[in-house]
Amino acid sequence: MFHRLFQKVFCADGTPTRPAIGTQEGAGEKGKDTAGTHGLSLSSILGPPRQVGTLEDLHKKCKEVFPATFEGGKVMINKGLSNHFQVSHTITLSGDPGKTGVSGYRFGATFVGTKQMSPTEMYPVLLGDIDPAGNLNANVIHQLTDRIRGKFAAQIQDSQVSAAQMSAEYHGHDFTASIITANPNLVNGSGILIGHYLQGITDNISLGSEIVYQFGPAVPGGENAMISLAGRYIRGDTTWTGTVDFAGVHLCYHSRASEQLQLAVEVETNFRMQDSVATFGYQVDLPKANLVFKGMVDTHGTVAGVLEKKLEPLPFTLALSGALNHSKNQFRMGCGIVLG
Repeated sequence: MFHRLFQKVFCADGTPTRPAIGTQEGAGEKGKDTAGTHGLSLSSILGPPRQVGTLEDLHKKCKEVFPATFEGGKVMINKGLSNHFQVSHTITLSGDPGKTGVSGYRFGATFVGTKQMSPTEMYPVLLGDIDPAGNLNANVIHQLTDRIRGKFAAQIQDSQVSAAQMSAEYHGHDFTASIITANPNLVNGSGILIGHYLQGITDNISLGSEIVYQFGPAVPGGENAMISLAGRYIRGDTTWTGTVDFAGVHLCYHSRASEQLQLAVEVETNFRMQDSVATFGYQVDLPKANLVFKGMVDTHGTVAGVLEKKLEPLPFTLALSGALNHSKNQFRMGCGIVLG
């Protein structure tokens, strides 16, 4: 869906994504709420706050374990100009532009404001990248209050706005509510409205729902709506998440087996296409070796992996990517260098 646009800073052509500037979960727990009666705190009445996060990031832990493969050669140079401003230069060399993206150069910039919400969160955050043809990706994230966060994302391709999205999140004491509008067009009266709600039932269980409403001349009947249910169960270092609607089922499992090893399993079933795929992934972190490896295998016969190795004392990171699809007899390999 279009609301996943925020999860990627660059295009979905395998370009390396920028490191996260701030965490997405728990932003609503900043500050201290007090009840106006008898000086009692809200926590003493409702209990301690629960950091439920957002419905958009429900499967985030599982997704982050899977490797983001790429093909060809990539060189990325990051340069911090100040504590709040950073620029990047990315050069991509692709052997098959039709499948793996167009070769070329992209310039990126990231600005982090001075509004500090926590030791690891500062707002606003503005980031984007552009190529010589003017194709632009832009993201803006701002913490308006202790509980309200706003986001904006846009993509410009071939001098036209190909995608745009605005959202507002409210982080309550034990719930999170979001409203999203995607690709609004006032000229032909089309767009998408999305509502998210995630409620913390207990410290381990959260339940929520998503409502998607689409309207416009291209939509059969002029309008369409779909509702899905979501749930999450956390026990120690293990997390189960799932969403279900009339179109299919999406289940995820994540476990931190040790300080060095993470495991993830994802199952997606599409009722309309009568198709189902299961994916197993793992991530190995070796801090002493300055190495991170992510691997995955799915039931469609795809095996993939990405290795990232810091070449200390040089300020370089070497990235190697490989993906083999046994059912299609296709093999893709990539090599990248990150400086800075």
